[in-house]
Amino acid sequence: MNLRRASLMTWVLVVASAALVALGTAVGSVGFENLLPALLDPNAEPAQRQLAQQIVWEMRVPRTLGAWAAGALLGLAGAIAQGLFRNPLADPYLLGSASGASLGVALALAAIGGAAGMLGGADTGVRIGISANTLWVRLGLTGAAFVGAVLAVLLTLALARGVGHTLRLLLAGVIVGMVLGALASLVLLFTPDSLQAMQAFMLGSTGSVGWTSWALMFGAWCVCLAVAWPLARVLDGLSLGESTAASLGLPLAPLRGALVAVLALATGTAVAQTGLIAFVGLAAPHLVRAVAKVAHRRLMLLASLMGAVLLAAADLLARWVIAPQELPVGVLTAVLGGGYLLWLMHRGTRVRNAGGKL
Repeated sequence: MNLRRASLMTWVLVVASAALVALGTAVGSVGFENLLPALLDPNAEPAQRQLAQQIVWEMRVPRTLGAWAAGALLGLAGAIAQGLFRNPLADPYLLGSASGASLGVALALAAIGGAAGMLGGADTGVRIGISANTLWVRLGLTGAAFVGAVLAVLLTLALARGVGHTLRLLLAGVIVGMVLGALASLVLLFTPDSLQAMQAFMLGSTGSVGWTSWALMFGAWCVCLAVAWPLARVLDGLSLGESTAASLGLPLAPLRGALVAVLALATGTAVAQTGLIAFVGLAAPHLVRAVAKVAHRRLMLLASLMGAVLLAAADLLARWVIAPQELPVGVLTAVLGGGYLLWLMHRGTRVRNAGGKL
């Protein structure tokens, strides 16, 4: 029954992904604005058709696909983190990657004066493309975020003395996150010009995602899923306990290290391209488990697809809900994800109370 539900969920999520990508071509800075008729109409004016083509293919489609890829990375990372730490409340940022990325961006913004900032947003129909200077700034910020995230994970591993002890790794991640977060705040205190740009990164945004960003995230997702797929048996073993996993003959230390590397790559790539987006990596595995209880191999794939659908849908809502203004997608996922977890907690309390009465 669970396998049948999992297969059905896979197809539902694939169809939902295709539908969201199609809908993403029609949602822009003024809300729902379907430009496909102008794009496909042979009688349309060349200038109008060219403008529609630029808006749809250079902004809307890569942004929607980028949101899908970032959600897939976060969903995969969330499934790995929860299996690795044997904690359903674990999220992809537990190893300090979010704080490391924030510090990297804060230092990069301080170096360039904070004037360029995190550029992007919904299409305006007027500004198409970016200048060479803006492109280098964006690449610099992306690189700084990725390097910061990876270095934070390495620092966590150094403090935890490797990956041999799960609790020590978790505590080291919390400490690194707090320290690096404080350092990022200190950098911003001395460079107030960077505050507005840094706020865009902290709130999360898919507005600056283009074809290159999508290709990087999609490629990283394929690599991470390919590496994590054969390692799922380690997570299945760990779910039974450390001693049970060791008794199965699994070399826990190197395999756990490989999972941490996948977790760092997936999280760092997503954060570098879209900023800090909350609750997607935490909620996606929960939503999958609510429908079907499956082993970690299938869970990682389903959590990836669920995270992709969640973030792609949130991105469309962020563009449409207060158009022509745009909500930061990280704020929307935090509100919706927080509401879902509160409902989950309330439902769990009711179930326990009902069990006590019985």
